[in-house]
Amino acid sequence: MLIEFSVTNFRSIRERQTLSLAAASGKEHRDRNVLAPAAPATPDVLRSAVIYGPNAAGKSNFILALRFVHDFVVSSASKGQKGDKIPVVPFLMDTEAVGQPSEFELVFIENDVRYQYGFRLTSQRVEAEWLIAHPKGSPQRWFERKADSDDWGFGPNFRGQRKVWQEATRDNALFLSTAVQLNAEQLGPVFDWFRRRLRIINPYARVTPDFSISQCVGNTALRSRIIEFLAMADLGIGDVAVENRKFSASKFVTRLPEEVRQQMLKDMDDQEVTEIRFLHRAPDGRDVYLDIEDESGGTQKLFALAGPWLDVLANGWILVIDELDTSLHPLLMRQLVGMFHDPALNTKGAQLVFSTHDTSILDREIFRRDQIWFVEKDRNLQSHLYPLTEFSPRKEENFARGYLQGRYGAVPFVGELKV
Repeated sequence: MLIEFSVTNFRSIRERQTLSLAAASGKEHRDRNVLAPAAPATPDVLRSAVIYGPNAAGKSNFILALRFVHDFVVSSASKGQKGDKIPVVPFLMDTEAVGQPSEFELVFIENDVRYQYGFRLTSQRVEAEWLIAHPKGSPQRWFERKADSDDWGFGPNFRGQRKVWQEATRDNALFLSTAVQLNAEQLGPVFDWFRRRLRIINPYARVTPDFSISQCVGNTALRSRIIEFLAMADLGIGDVAVENRKFSASKFVTRLPEEVRQQMLKDMDDQEVTEIRFLHRAPDGRDVYLDIEDESGGTQKLFALAGPWLDVLANGWILVIDELDTSLHPLLMRQLVGMFHDPALNTKGAQLVFSTHDTSILDREIFRRDQIWFVEKDRNLQSHLYPLTEFSPRKEENFARGYLQGRYGAVPFVGELKV
């Protein structure tokens, strides 16, 4: 479970900003929207958080920051060489910030243990890295790395070939990643939390149907779940057919440049491709199958989301997604979010963090006040993240109306076009 994520000096974020999924003391929707972790001395955790704000305010940059952390933890030791630059982007609107390190820190739970892990770096090297574990509720500092010191701080509860792992860690790689590669079993759960549990769909990324298709192939139970997922949306789809066929040039995209198209046709010659078709019942009772390309954009996106969505819920992953509302009806948005809030469906503590412009779900019937966050930029072009609870809204307050009226900030200032 994710409890907290903080970021400093990254893209449009200058000062430290923190997204917290620790539940406040409010009683609203506590039985549905709040989890009680088994980790000792740990606060209750929210099942979801939603982020609102105008275009270019920095919502996507928070997700990109989390993506950067994920990728750097997973690959910093296995990819790249000594001297390679770290692809971190500081706040560029302040010359002082450009020369300062970026910092990232997370508090999370894995295997009923709460961890606090973070690092500070520039494009040249990792300046600092630390890990604090709370296996019995009390903090244990397992390691603390300092770039300008050979005397790293290793706590007595951190076991293994610590000196060997330290010497193997490059300036531009993380100790966590390196030590796990060298069989540091104690750090395995921490690394696996990033590698397996944290699932991020990049800003502006198109969710492809490939994973949903793979779930429909050879697994009747998963295929049935996806059909049920689509039926929930009242799309008129009664079945999903998956077939492997010889590649057909007649179905190939024709808008590509002819040279590129011909080369791809040559590469695909005699290969099998997986095709997905959806069953619809015609008014005269006939069964009509439509290719996925013939379905609406909303249907295509919902099918693409079906596999990942159900997988996250089934395994207790953390899903982070930007602009979830694209091509989806507001009622479908309610249904998708509601699946994470339903204890009967979400039995393993899966969490959802997403940004959206859809104010129809900015509703106290769906979210607690501590689940709603806003992002806005100040006059210095710095992004600021803050929760709805800062405004102490009344329990009966209409959140959507208050937001659109500018009561909470984070709305665009729309001018008039002069003729």
